[in-house]
Amino acid sequence: MAELRRSDYYYDLPEELIAQTPAEKRDFSRLMTVDRHTGETRDKHFYDIIDMLNPGDCLVLNDTKVIPARIFGKNASGREFEVLLLRDRGEDVWECLLRPARKAKEGEPIRFGEELTGRVVDTVEDGNRLIKFEYSGIFNEILDRIGAMPLPPYIKSRASDPSRYQTVYAKYDGSAAAPTAGLHFTNELLDTLRAKGVDTAFVTLHVGLGTFRPVKEDDLTKHIMHTEWYDLPAETAEKINVAKRRGGRVISVGTTSCRTLETVAGKFGEIRADRGETGIFIYPGYEFKCIDALITNFHLPESTLIMLVSAFASREIILNAYKEAVEKKYRFFSFGDAMFIY
Repeated sequence: MAELRRSDYYYDLPEELIAQTPAEKRDFSRLMTVDRHTGETRDKHFYDIIDMLNPGDCLVLNDTKVIPARIFGKNASGREFEVLLLRDRGEDVWECLLRPARKAKEGEPIRFGEELTGRVVDTVEDGNRLIKFEYSGIFNEILDRIGAMPLPPYIKSRASDPSRYQTVYAKYDGSAAAPTAGLHFTNELLDTLRAKGVDTAFVTLHVGLGTFRPVKEDDLTKHIMHTEWYDLPAETAEKINVAKRRGGRVISVGTTSCRTLETVAGKFGEIRADRGETGIFIYPGYEFKCIDALITNFHLPESTLIMLVSAFASREIILNAYKEAVEKKYRFFSFGDAMFIY
């Protein structure tokens, strides 16, 4: 089963190349360009993306906003719990990652400071818990006061500036992790691209565990993605279709934008306004239906994300580019450097 084994997507990464802090300036991060047909690579900086995009191209960005989704509480006996809010299920019930889950009894109150109380009401897939919250006031304002940014576990310190784990165009609350390819853009860079004739369009995909859940089966075809909520507005659909008609490229900023676009294109055979849930898992063998180029970060070994970029180029081209990036000491993962695959 060539290229359909998890172990085919392993690469060696020295721990010191895992970026612990963002670049001093967002668009000063490094950028590796990768020709997905020839495998040719070039070393640039992210601000050079201006030269990579052409008038008539359409840049599609995910405008989800990361919420301070990590909260800490105690039960009546003083046992401490950590909760990561994954998805709003409505009526003050959230799907959560709870630790230590086995120590939380259903219905038992867990207090998160003075303002918020939660009770486990059910267990769902993969052992996640449904927690119903009780509070006075506005939930998101309470989270702003008591919650912490849910940085990935490979980032060892709390963010000194939480805004750096947020894109400059973040708009709609709902993500448990940032769409990190977008972290490289500044408002000035986006303005310069628009002035050049590059259109910008937005989708929303609230990033949850679906994007980051480890692949446990070695046979990729047995991996099931968690679903994530997306919205592709009519204005975005129109901009994409205009770009396609005029011969421009659709450039996805990040794998979340890519998964949104490919979900809708696969569902309808074209891009149109749509919203819903997606559990699309893109790996080699997949035929892309919408995107022409991809801006993305460097991803974890054996992750669904490195499988997606390998589907867009090829496993050989991507692993060769990653090997070169390690040798040249690029910075990896959420706060790391970027790739432009075209």
